[in-house]
Amino acid sequence: ELNADYDKVRLQHANKKQVPLWPLAKVRANKTPIDWTNYTPPVPKFIGRRVFKNFDLTELAKYIDWGPFFQTWDLAGPFPAILKDEVVGTEAVRVYADAKRMLQRLIEGRWLSASGIVGFWPANTVNDDDIELYTDDTRTEVAMTWYGMRQQTEKQAIDGVMRPSRCLADFVAPKDSGLKDYVGMFAVTAGLGVEKREKFFIDDLDDYSAIMFKALADRLAEAFAESLHHRVRTDLWGYAADEQLSIDDMVAEKYRGIRPAPGYPACPDHSVKREMFEVMQCADIGMTLTESLAMTPAASVSGFYLAHPDATYFNVGKIGHDQLVDQAARRRQSESELERLLAPNL
Repeated sequence: ELNADYDKVRLQHANKKQVPLWPLAKVRANKTPIDWTNYTPPVPKFIGRRVFKNFDLTELAKYIDWGPFFQTWDLAGPFPAILKDEVVGTEAVRVYADAKRMLQRLIEGRWLSASGIVGFWPANTVNDDDIELYTDDTRTEVAMTWYGMRQQTEKQAIDGVMRPSRCLADFVAPKDSGLKDYVGMFAVTAGLGVEKREKFFIDDLDDYSAIMFKALADRLAEAFAESLHHRVRTDLWGYAADEQLSIDDMVAEKYRGIRPAPGYPACPDHSVKREMFEVMQCADIGMTLTESLAMTPAASVSGFYLAHPDATYFNVGKIGHDQLVDQAARRRQSESELERLLAPNL
């Protein structure tokens, strides 16, 4: 009987209706509609990178999003409502109190340090889907090319308006528009010194504190990303100088612009991190990549900044063989190698 159930589930899965894919030419023609003729790209305060070493942990603590922290302990529910949850509330209150206590000790004892890099580069979109970042404002030398992936699943018209087939390159001015646009990049870590303190807890057979400490390091890294993005919007790039958002509003992404990260739905390709880390010289703050492109230290975050008011997050989803072939040619890479990198989207 159990085998029959499994067969039924397998059959249902196999028969699941696959959303049809459109040809690459069709989705490019259906890109995000942006009127570049009436847009003036904001100019950042500097070109290139700026390094922040030993960032103030007290400042970072203000930007902590506690929501994901409870998932570490398999406690489900939104924060702060989870603290009053009938099922997990008592346990949530306990781990939250322990976390606040350890956070205080962590800051006072400097159990870890946080460092980051923020940079801005002149940039324009080329080949519909790719973004070129230039070394300086002459825009003659390419520092790196960020190869984009475009949504290819069939789109529907809603109220007579066709939903666009998005690609992150849609939000950066095309080179042939003549507009001088920019893209930002960042890399932050709150994982410097984590291993030493974690080993101290493990040697003391205190697994609870070791897990708690790593969870707090992760929260501080994400808080660092939030804090720097806020500074970018209001000061360093300054395109939202009058922004008045609470931390909750920031967590809810109510700000202008986006900060897509490699490996996330709008930017599924992790391999761009190699060039990002090279251009930003991340080794200067102790951040490196493993062979499988994971960041070390583990409590680290990296990504891009896009400033256009229409920039939004989306899920690339499945792409067609024609897009794979086209991107392999643009990257001068073998199709088989690219197939391996983009496997989840094929």
